[in-house]
Amino acid sequence: MTKHSYDKEFKEQAVQYYLDNKDHMTIVEMSKNLGIGASTLQKWVRLFNETGAVGRGSGNFASDKDKEIARLKRQLRDAEGAIEVLKKSIGILSK
Repeated sequence: MTKHSYDKEFKEQAVQYYLDNKDHMTIVEMSKNLGIGASTLQKWVRLFNETGAVGRGSGNFASDKDKEIARLKRQLRDAEGAIEVLKKSIGILSK
């Protein structure tokens, strides 16, 4: 299953679409029209009702730039760990 990432504007529009149509459409119909899962739309609506905003999705990042920086740091940390394992393996094999 592919995980999709939706920007804040799309989420806000989806919640507004729900609010505008909730009296005469089911959430399943609305989510189908939007091309998203019903549980995803329900989650965005619940978050909006609780906080008054849709939010950025996963993570506690102030911006997409911060999220990308965190991803790159994680990728660098993983690569450095792999290099350390390879260095140890070379040391063991050269003995």
